[in-house]
Amino acid sequence: MAHAQQSPTKSSSEGDLPKESQLKHFMSTLPAREGWSQPLIQYKKYWFRPQMLEKILLVQETYKPRADDIILATQPKCGTTWLKALAFTITNRSRYSFANHPLLTRHPHDVVPFIEISGLSTDHADIETLPSPRLLATHMPMSMLPPDTTSSRGRRIVYLCRDPKDTLVSRLHYENRVVKGCNLSMENAFSMFCEGFSPYGPFWDHCLEYWKESLARPNNVLFLKYEEIMSDPVQAVRTLAKFLGVPLTEEEESSGVAEEVARLCSFETLTGLQVNQVGGVDRGNKVYLDNSVFFRKGKVGDWTNHMSQEMAEKLDRIVQEKLQGCGLMF
Repeated sequence: MAHAQQSPTKSSSEGDLPKESQLKHFMSTLPAREGWSQPLIQYKKYWFRPQMLEKILLVQETYKPRADDIILATQPKCGTTWLKALAFTITNRSRYSFANHPLLTRHPHDVVPFIEISGLSTDHADIETLPSPRLLATHMPMSMLPPDTTSSRGRRIVYLCRDPKDTLVSRLHYENRVVKGCNLSMENAFSMFCEGFSPYGPFWDHCLEYWKESLARPNNVLFLKYEEIMSDPVQAVRTLAKFLGVPLTEEEESSGVAEEVARLCSFETLTGLQVNQVGGVDRGNKVYLDNSVFFRKGKVGDWTNHMSQEMAEKLDRIVQEKLQGCGLMF
């Protein structure tokens, strides 16, 4: 477990090996651990599936940030699909009518591409060919965003987090559903999550990096909570529109645009669409992503149906300890 974590792109012994070969060798030197549906490896204190870390490290070289990029950042299972739908609808509201909107026929993960993950459909665009301003998503911790991503005054980052108990429950269901043969128990998942060992974990460190940046640069980084959006989605639309530089006009307010955006992007609307119910993509390595896997319940407090009060209190204590003194609370 005590391997030195050198840079993946600097290796005197590798000579002129292709970058991907260098990366595979580099990753073989990293701490590895089993327990989730697939083994995870640790890089700069975070845990990743090997194929995901490889993509993240390659992106460090290939992604060229633009000054007006909008980046939607989340840990997995924290409302990523919802945030993509909201941000896409808000920033493109002058281009599309609600009656004939792309989200009625396209999955939110295909209208807002990830920086480091290929899309659900085969027509996933190369992000370098997208016109500016680009709307992009990532699960990367802030400290792993490619160089210069956070340096521009114009670039905006929206971070969405969620109660860790609901995040864990959603993660458990996702692992068991998308990886063939996986039957992970709540007890095992809970134990690993509490240790900080989970995909893209530790949970608290991921949140903390974006939280601190949002305090230091509030005009560039907006920190949102899933529960707050759920309690008032219409106000969340207004907050997002203002932060993204496209505030609602008086005319839009009076004609109910915020309410229309919230309705179109609601869990009920999106789950009822055929595009989000059928189809999917085979990722290989026993992983198959149904389009519907990104829509489970979308509820706050569903953890009460899956973990004991004692487990909940333990996780709350751990998270509180880890975030002590920073001002962020769940």
